[in-house]
Amino acid sequence: MKEYAFCRYRQLPKHDAGIEAAVGGLRPVEERQAVKKVIDVILRMRTLDGKFSRREQRVADYILSNLENSARQTQSEIAQAAGVSVATVNRFCRTLGCEGFRDFRIRLAQSVAVSLQYLGGASRTDSEADRLVTQVFGALVDGLNLARSQLDGAALEKAIEILAGARRICFLGVGGGSANIAREGANRFFRLGIPAEAHADGYFQRMLASTLSQGDVVVAISASGQPAELLDSVAIAAQYGAETIALTRTGSPLAKATGVAIEIDIPEDQDIYKPSASRLVFIAIIDVLAAGAARKRPERVKECLRRIRTSLLALSEDVGPRPIGD
Repeated sequence: MKEYAFCRYRQLPKHDAGIEAAVGGLRPVEERQAVKKVIDVILRMRTLDGKFSRREQRVADYILSNLENSARQTQSEIAQAAGVSVATVNRFCRTLGCEGFRDFRIRLAQSVAVSLQYLGGASRTDSEADRLVTQVFGALVDGLNLARSQLDGAALEKAIEILAGARRICFLGVGGGSANIAREGANRFFRLGIPAEAHADGYFQRMLASTLSQGDVVVAISASGQPAELLDSVAIAAQYGAETIALTRTGSPLAKATGVAIEIDIPEDQDIYKPSASRLVFIAIIDVLAAGAARKRPERVKECLRRIRTSLLALSEDVGPRPIGD
């Protein structure tokens, strides 16, 4: 007799054809385990809960009880927390239908990012302001966690190396969001002793790119990765020997046009009144690049920061630790 799997937490209504289709209806367990395309790994784990091998079940129990932490943990960290081997974690991922742990973690982070608001307890009677704080802050935290799981460490290291040795850095963006992030990039890097500037005008970007040469760096920022102004500017800069770095959407034309691409894919919330989650993620990545570049040239950076802070003493008598530039 063939065995059938049901959701552990809620019995599936027979009349609910949509839910049955989502989990594969009432097909045999072994048949659905062969399905390779996993859409909702949280539902998949719940559907197969109790049907895993003994050691894989320990992995499932741990992840289902620690969804947020699991989405950020490495394979070895999950193995240690569940009391199993790394190989068991990898087999667990394949049992779910994922290609491996990296594929599983990306899918889990995506599911967690969009599902946490539905997995908690009963709704609270918070004030409108409290609900807005929870909603907006929650979306930003989810976006940061998702981006963290997507970032390519090798690309970050290469970008940091290029930026730390740059003679001049030009941050380029078009539109409100990317242009503001470009300005923040220039603000973060000039204080490291590296001449940095930001520009949002497409005509000026092209002209500026034509004056660059070896030792100069262009950092092009775009949530879509499609603006023609940026694509033209990085192509012009590259032909004259400048390094080009993109901070953009995964697989976009801009990502393919630059020497180093830092790629992320953050889904935007359907609520049109909420701020764009990718904006904060991009700023966080700029901070990572700046912190990395600073550590590559510590003495020069410390002297620059000392000079900047000294120049501000006349404007404030506070000599304790505080943000440089207020």
